Amino acid sequence: METLKVLAVFVLPLLGLHGTLGHGPFAGHKVIRVIPHSVPEVKLLQNLLSEEQHLDVWRAPSSVNNSVDIRLSPFEYDDVTNYLLEQDMSVKIMIENVQQIIDEQKAYRNIRESKANEFDYTKYHRLDDIYDWMQNITNVYKDRATLFNVTKSYEGREMVGIKISTQPQNADRPAFWIEGGIHAREWISPATVIYMAGQMLDRYKIDTDVTEMVDSFDWYILPVTNPDGYEYTFVDDRTRMWRKTRSKQGICRGVDPNRNWDLEWCKEGASKDPCSDTYCGPKAFSEVEVKGVADFLSKIENLKGFIDFHSYSQLWMSPWGYTKKRPEDFKLQDEGSAMAVDALEKVYGTKYEHGTISDIIYVASGSSADWVYGKLGAKFAYGVELRDTGKYGFLLPDDQIIPSGKETLQALIALAKYVLNN
Repeated sequence: METLKVLAVFVLPLLGLHGTLGHGPFAGHKVIRVIPHSVPEVKLLQNLLSEEQHLDVWRAPSSVNNSVDIRLSPFEYDDVTNYLLEQDMSVKIMIENVQQIIDEQKAYRNIRESKANEFDYTKYHRLDDIYDWMQNITNVYKDRATLFNVTKSYEGREMVGIKISTQPQNADRPAFWIEGGIHAREWISPATVIYMAGQMLDRYKIDTDVTEMVDSFDWYILPVTNPDGYEYTFVDDRTRMWRKTRSKQGICRGVDPNRNWDLEWCKEGASKDPCSDTYCGPKAFSEVEVKGVADFLSKIENLKGFIDFHSYSQLWMSPWGYTKKRPEDFKLQDEGSAMAVDALEKVYGTKYEHGTISDIIYVASGSSADWVYGKLGAKFAYGVELRDTGKYGFLLPDDQIIPSGKETLQALIALAKYVLNN
């Protein structure tokens, strides 16, 4: 990150940002962390956030000793922190000024100029750039990559993915699905998925591990699962923190697409309030994007692996999300998680936790991994929270895309081998 800071110092004046750094819509907004050390403290935080639904929760309260992160405006900061301190709960500031980080990262992004016709994996891209890259890379590798269409989004955008297959079309072999960007503001998720897909194509027949992984499955890769929401986060600074889809829901917009799946829909960990960030929708599969993915997945024969990539917290999670009860395949699933996080850690020393969704993050009903495992019977269904653990949260700098991609690819290689053998 030192490089990013140095670049910001020299580049900001050139961009006309000097003197305005940190003066946008998130100026003075802080992200605080609170760690509940007892069940009553967990309940207190849950009640607070239920009553104050306008607060932007980055990590929700779940269990004792699991951290809770909340973004607070200058108007909210004193009231919330004073209340928590009155309850004898300690408050730590994780991000001092959200706007300043946004501005520094925009400055860094603006000075990175790609070579003609070359996709820059080291920066976050808008949807059209991603789709252009997908078209180009499948043209280059026609022998093993094709585009597939899932459906159209609420606002009419195509939902496009890449299928990587090195076997004849009628060959009977297992399939693996990976997706990113189901939550709009989690930019590192699509970026990591894109990097891995690129490596799977570029390094085929060069890297033996990549080659073995590619040859072992038919790979279905959907980089952006919530295209309307993702594109909306690029409109301006005010929309950067958007999480949901963009469907009209009364006076509010959007549904949490990871609470909209038709398994234990809209129970614990989901909200019935259309204005909430965890709104489950008016009914299961109300969102055309979610229904489209579910229908597509249902038609994939021999689906064995599924990963829904998110950020942040560095967690590799298996079902169930809707209950603390562990499924009968938990031991097998968790061994796969352990293989993945061990391989991931060997690259840069990045440490991930693993376990069920409900155990290590929070109870969440109506999630993709639960539905894929519970309804389609794909044993190795996971939700993964990528970098980091809170220093930047959803605002992970561009210079962490490649490291995230490299370590996650090694995790995927290890997991694919495990799934194939089990």
